[in-house]
Amino acid sequence: MSIQKELFGYLDNREVYAYTLKNASETSVRIMEFGGALLNIWTADKNGHIDDVICGYDQPEDYIIAGGHHGALVGRCGNRIANSTFTLDGVTYHLNCNEGKHHLHGGLRGFSRRFWDVTEGGDADEPALILTKISPDGEENYPGTLTAVVTYTLTKEGALKIHYKATTDKPTLVNLTNHAYFNLSGYQNGNIGSHLLWMDADRINTIDHELIPDGVMADVTGTPFDFRVMKNLGDALADPDPDIRFFEGFDHNFILADFDGAMKKRATLMHPESGRMMHVHTDQPCIQVYTSNKIKPNVRPFKNNVPQVQHFAICLETQAMPDSIHHPGFTDVVLRPGQVYETTTIYEFLHE
Repeated sequence: MSIQKELFGYLDNREVYAYTLKNASETSVRIMEFGGALLNIWTADKNGHIDDVICGYDQPEDYIIAGGHHGALVGRCGNRIANSTFTLDGVTYHLNCNEGKHHLHGGLRGFSRRFWDVTEGGDADEPALILTKISPDGEENYPGTLTAVVTYTLTKEGALKIHYKATTDKPTLVNLTNHAYFNLSGYQNGNIGSHLLWMDADRINTIDHELIPDGVMADVTGTPFDFRVMKNLGDALADPDPDIRFFEGFDHNFILADFDGAMKKRATLMHPESGRMMHVHTDQPCIQVYTSNKIKPNVRPFKNNVPQVQHFAICLETQAMPDSIHHPGFTDVVLRPGQVYETTTIYEFLHE
């Protein structure tokens, strides 16, 4: 197998290791044990030039100080839970608040801020990294001991396959995803306005000004949220829609059409100048689209001292609906003993 392990840095005097997956394809991937975070995805453009197409930092502590969950595995329950509270089987749980009064991406120290146990696997054609996190009963005030196993595989075609699996000993909530920030022109190039996006989503969860769903699943037809015909992200970000203006971009959950649990190609991100293209295949019902609206230049720089700027990248987070536990008509994020949570997303990298 082709996996290279190296010391990436230190956190609280603990060594932090990174693992690089390589094969004969034009893509290679580097992953950190802290947060299970993707540090780099290097892939070729139409001229064979290799660039790193995700944002991140040069040392482990920056992933904590700067925030943003860059490249990390998010859980136990990704996205938002209103008022950091939910009731399950007649018992009310009060989760840690980390976005005002709300709970976001697993709380104060969710999976993105924990060490994962790492095992190397796969073979030379398809190297794989298997990450395991045992989340004890009461962590972030969630019920149940949850065992999560996430496998990153670099396929022989140069795609990144992420397989998620989880079990629990008590009823709990699970909604796992990866929070990579993509810029197909190369992360150092700073703006996604020239990218094109297609997405097989016919509805969105409408939200209030604190990004909490209001229970409505709105048809995207005739709105700037309709990406069923590929369109320019710069034009979409400039749309006068009140939501886009208020949030300074997109931070919305898109509901995929005709969901039946099958693996399908659900989104395509393209950068015409470089010719790079990324297809997103998933068996999940939704994709959260976040266009890096909250990032400001005063945040510490990215890798190689590249400054952060607003709209420098886009996140395409495959997931269940946010705040599902409070909306009976939404997706089911409850996992019970004896059940297995299992889902797969593939980021396929190509060039014209």
